[in-house]
Amino acid sequence: MCLCLGVCTREGILSRRIVYRSFCPSGSSFIYTSKSPETHALLCSTLHPSIKSPHHQRCLFFSPRGLISLNASVSYLIEPLPASTDAQRHAVFRAERLHLPGGSCLHHHGNMGQEEQLDEFIHGMMSPRSVREKRDLSKNMKYVEMLIVADKAEFEKHGSSLEKTKVKLLEAANLVDKYYKALNIRVALIGLEVWTSQDLISVSDNPHSTLAAFLSWRRKQLRVLPNDNAQLITGKSFQGTTIGLAPLKAMCSDYQSGGVNTDHSESAVGVAATMAHEMGHNFGMSHDSAGCCQARAEDGGCIMAAATGHPFPRVFNGCNEKELKSYLSSGGGKCLFNLPNTRAMYGGQRCGNGYLEDGEECDCGEEEECTSPCCNASNCTLKAGAECAHGICCDNCKLKSPGVLCRAPSGACDLPEYCDGKAESCPANFYLVDGTTCAGRQAYCYTGMCLTLEQQCLSLWGRDGRPAPDLCFKKVNEAGDMYGNCGKDQLGKYRSCKDRDAKCGKIQFCIETTVTVGNKRIQCMGTHVYKHGAEEVQGDTLDPGLVMTGTKCDDDSICFNGECRNASFLRADECNAKCHGHGLCNNNHNCHCDPGWAPPLCDQTGSGGSVDSGPVISHSETLHNNNMSVYFFETILLPHSYLVYSIFFQAISFQSCWSSLWFSLFPVESRPLHADGHVNGHTNPTFLLKKQQSELLVK
Repeated sequence: MCLCLGVCTREGILSRRIVYRSFCPSGSSFIYTSKSPETHALLCSTLHPSIKSPHHQRCLFFSPRGLISLNASVSYLIEPLPASTDAQRHAVFRAERLHLPGGSCLHHHGNMGQEEQLDEFIHGMMSPRSVREKRDLSKNMKYVEMLIVADKAEFEKHGSSLEKTKVKLLEAANLVDKYYKALNIRVALIGLEVWTSQDLISVSDNPHSTLAAFLSWRRKQLRVLPNDNAQLITGKSFQGTTIGLAPLKAMCSDYQSGGVNTDHSESAVGVAATMAHEMGHNFGMSHDSAGCCQARAEDGGCIMAAATGHPFPRVFNGCNEKELKSYLSSGGGKCLFNLPNTRAMYGGQRCGNGYLEDGEECDCGEEEECTSPCCNASNCTLKAGAECAHGICCDNCKLKSPGVLCRAPSGACDLPEYCDGKAESCPANFYLVDGTTCAGRQAYCYTGMCLTLEQQCLSLWGRDGRPAPDLCFKKVNEAGDMYGNCGKDQLGKYRSCKDRDAKCGKIQFCIETTVTVGNKRIQCMGTHVYKHGAEEVQGDTLDPGLVMTGTKCDDDSICFNGECRNASFLRADECNAKCHGHGLCNNNHNCHCDPGWAPPLCDQTGSGGSVDSGPVISHSETLHNNNMSVYFFETILLPHSYLVYSIFFQAISFQSCWSSLWFSLFPVESRPLHADGHVNGHTNPTFLLKKQQSELLVK
C-alpha cells in the first residue's frame, strides 16, 4: 500500500529570520539568522481529508517529519530513517507505538466545583458583573513569542550535531503551537539558542537551582533576545523523578516567565508535551481534577492531566480553559496581546498562514478554515466595501472610530486601550509599572496584578480565610520546618525566615475554634498552614502555601524570591515622578495621564491616556466614563474595603492567636479551592518519575 501525503510547512509559528546564537570555545558568541527551514520539513498539524486549494500547499520532497492527526484518537508519526539508508525513505507508524513511560502525580488537586464557586466569589469582588461578562480576554487571539535554549548535554545527546538539535527543537515548537492554537494562543518561536561549547549557567541535577539560574540568565538576556517566555531543554536528568519545572502564573514576567525541561524521549513529541505542560502552569493552569479530561488514556489523555502515559498527551480541556480565562481576567498574561513582528516570521511571507504581513490586506488562514466575511482567503485581499477583516477594532468589516474603548482594564493595575481609527487591532495591553501601589496603598502592582495576603488566604481557605497577625508569621516561620519556612534552599532543605522576611514565607491563617467538652465550651487557638501533601512525596518542590512574589510585606517593601525587599529596586516612584502628579507610569515606562491631562508627561491639558494606549477623544467620553467608574471601583472603593477588612480581622486575629501562651499548628490536608491553581510565582510540582526511567508523574 502506498500512502500519499500533501505536505505543507507550518510557517506561521516560526520566525522567518529566527535568531540563532552559537558560542566559540573561547566563550565568545555570535548571533546569526536563518531565513528558511533547513534539512527537514515540519508536517502540518492537521491533515485535511481533501485539499480544496492544492496551489496553496507547499510541496516538499525532502525529509518530512512530524505528527499527522486524523482525528481525536487516530494519529501517525512520520520520521526519516537513519542516514545509513535511502535518504528518501521514512517510517510511518501509529502514535501509540511511541511508548512514553506512564505514571501519576502525587500533587494534591482541588474539587473543581468548589474552585469555580470561589473563583466567582473572588472575581466578583474585583469588578462589577456586567463589565466582567463583556471582558472575556480568552476569546481574543494571543501570541507567545518563545525562546528555546538547548544546553550542552542536549547538543551532545544529538551527536554534537547542531543541525539535528535544531531540527528536533523546531519540530517540538511546531507541536506546542498546535496544542495551544485550540486555546486561541499562537506560540511563535522567535529564537533558538544551542550551547555547543559550554553551558552559560549551572545546569545540575537539581531542578530548582537549574530553574533559578535559567530564569536569572533570561532576565539578563532580554535586551539581546527579547521574548515573552523561555524554555530550557536539557539532555541531563534531574534528581529522582523530575523531568520539568516551571513557576505558576508567571507568563510575561521578566523574572519568572519560563521553565526547564529534560529531553526524555527520542521523539520531539515527548519534549513538546513537557514544554506545553510547563507553559500551562505559566498560564495559571493546575493539574486536571477528576472528570476534567474526556480524552481516553490510550489516546494520550490531556496535557494538564496529573498522570501521563503513552502515546502522549496532546489536548487541553474545559477545565484548562476556565483556569486560563480566570488568569487572564485577573490581569495575567499582559504581553500576549501584541502581534509578533511579521517581518521576522520564519519561512517567508505566505498568504494563508493567519498572520497579516506586508502586501496583505487580510489573512484569515487557508481557504478550508477561513470564516471571515470580509477577506478573500485565496489572495489575502479585502472583499469589496470592506475596510478591515480582523481585530477588536474591526466591526462588520468597518474600522471602529478613534477613541472607542477596545480593551477595558481587567483589575486595579491594568490600563484601558482605545482604537486609533487606522488599525484593526487594539494596541498592545499595558498596565501600571511593577511597584506601583494599589488597594489603598496596602499592596503593590506586580505583572499587572494587585496582590494582597487577603486574596491569597481566600484562595487557599475559602471565604473564612484571613491572615494571622505579624507575630504569628514571625513565630511560626522562624522554625524552618514544613509548617513554617521561607521556602527551600538549593539542597531541598527548609529555610528559616529572618524576622524581616517572615511575611514572605508560609502563609499563616488564624484559627478560631470552640469545642464542647461535657458541659464546658473551650476555645482553641492557633494557626492553620497549608500543607499540599505528605512531606515524603513533596520532593524538592516549593510550597503553594508560600506568600506570592509581589506581595507587600512591610512599609515600602515587597516580597521577592522569598525575601522582603525595599520596593525601590523596582523604581516605580522614580518613573511616576516624571508624570507631574497627573498620571502613573505604564510598563513601557511612559506616563498614562489622568483625564484632563495629555501625554507624554501629563503637564499639558488633554484627554488622558498615554502614547501607547490609543487616543482618548471627546466622542468616546461616555465609554471612558463607564470605564473610569470601574477603575474608581477597583482603585478606590475596593482597596478601602480591603483596608477595613484587614483592620477588623487583624484585631480579632491578634486576640484569638495570642491571648493564650500556646498555639498549635494544624496542617490542613487536601483543602481544595484552587490551592495549587491560584499561586503566582511559585514552582509547581513537575513531571516526575514514580520509578526511575519507568513511570512519569506530570507536574
